[in-house]
Amino acid sequence: MRLESVPVTLFSVVMGLCGVTLALRAGETAAGLTDLASGAAHLLTLAVFVVVALAYAAKALRHPQAVAREWANPVSLAFFPAISIALLLFAIVMMGPAPGIARILWLLAVPLQLVLTLAVISGWIGTRAFQHGHLTPAWFIPAVGNVIVAIAGVPLGYVDLSWFFTSVGLIFWVVLLTLVMNRLIFHDPLPERLQPTLVILIAPPAVGYLAWVSLVGGVDPFARVLLDGAYFFLLVVAVQVPRLLRLPFSLAHWALSFPLAAVTVASFAHAEALGSQGHRLIGFALLLVLLAVIAGLIWRTAQAMRRGVLFGS
Repeated sequence: MRLESVPVTLFSVVMGLCGVTLALRAGETAAGLTDLASGAAHLLTLAVFVVVALAYAAKALRHPQAVAREWANPVSLAFFPAISIALLLFAIVMMGPAPGIARILWLLAVPLQLVLTLAVISGWIGTRAFQHGHLTPAWFIPAVGNVIVAIAGVPLGYVDLSWFFTSVGLIFWVVLLTLVMNRLIFHDPLPERLQPTLVILIAPPAVGYLAWVSLVGGVDPFARVLLDGAYFFLLVVAVQVPRLLRLPFSLAHWALSFPLAAVTVASFAHAEALGSQGHRLIGFALLLVLLAVIAGLIWRTAQAMRRGVLFGS
């Protein structure tokens, strides 16, 4: 594998593994189990995070022109905030076992998230002419990253800063949702390699729910709107699953992992907050689906790497 072929979209793998770690932890808590499974997922996530971060840092140092080409690409541009999101998610993962490390990671990730959000939005409204075909659900990624800030920010004591990022994220989610739905309904279908990004529709309301209940200290009507919105987009995506399963595998399929993990964690959080057995059962059902999806993604990624086609797909 050539170093310059390492794509920024590889950080979506880290996002997915962080998500499954948090989902397993939530499921273990709901079931009254020890943290054996989530601990193993935590170690795997850490290993992948280090490898991906070092590989992309080496690419940026040795092949800056390749990074510049990704930045200039209207599709891959939206994936750059996945770098700061991976840091934010790992800060959340570390909140329990090592809160001091979590604080350091959060303080590193938040300014990076702000810089990348401003850079991406400046790229969107700059001098480049974007076409409808350039718009995909992956454009939600910067908005999702801003909302994630509050999930660790509130417990760490940075409440006002968490409100700022959540407000920005929710506002841009509403704007982008309108644009993305317009693109999906009235323009050409997404290319095959980008169709798995449809699953990202689930992430903003699911993550928004977790951030909102942290900020307001409980479940209110707007929190219910966010969670039920996430469930609706989950159903919309479920209808598309047979078509998605027939697509050739690419890194874009890792887009299935984090949104599914987010709605799983949100279901367990809602069940705990309200004592809802129904939402607890939904959480366990989604966790089983998530584990099956992750197992399939890891297996197909390994197969693609063995054939040397992963980064060229």
